Amino acid sequence: MTQPISAAPPRPALFLDRDGVLNEDPGYVYRWEDFRWIPGAREAIAAFNAAGWWVFVVTNQSGVGRGYYGEADVLALHAQMSRDLETVGGRVDAYYYCPHHPEAAEARYRHPDPPDRKPNPGMLLRAMAEHPVDVSRSLMVGDKDGDVEAGQRAGVRALKFEGGDLFEFLQDELR
Repeated sequence: MTQPISAAPPRPALFLDRDGVLNEDPGYVYRWEDFRWIPGAREAIAAFNAAGWWVFVVTNQSGVGRGYYGEADVLALHAQMSRDLETVGGRVDAYYYCPHHPEAAEARYRHPDPPDRKPNPGMLLRAMAEHPVDVSRSLMVGDKDGDVEAGQRAGVRALKFEGGDLFEFLQDELR
């Protein structure tokens, strides 16, 4: 019999922003044919999986609220990312995305200060509520100051990734 996730012992989590950390960010990526992995991103995820860490993607997706693409597009892209990660032995344990924006075209996505939209920590806090996370050993990686702030506001150490090879950037974190 499998233990429920909540009964499992806490383990550290790697929280990753998506655009600019996992994939190149030319702006509003929502189709697989436009998706390009950042060098070392798939390998980094697989290495943290192998080390027993949770891996969560936490991504602002204001393109949904702005009407550029739909939530189904975001879910389809994440599903394809997961299929591609399997080819290198990696997996994302959960994807969290925020379609809300203060100036969203659609009223249902408009919020003056969306709690899940980074720099707010809502997505990280939700992941920690849904999974047994050892917050003291966890890490947030983003390419924007708002990503770093979201991690810090969630009580998680945070690093700013400014490009290059993500696996090389994170290698010391696995020691």
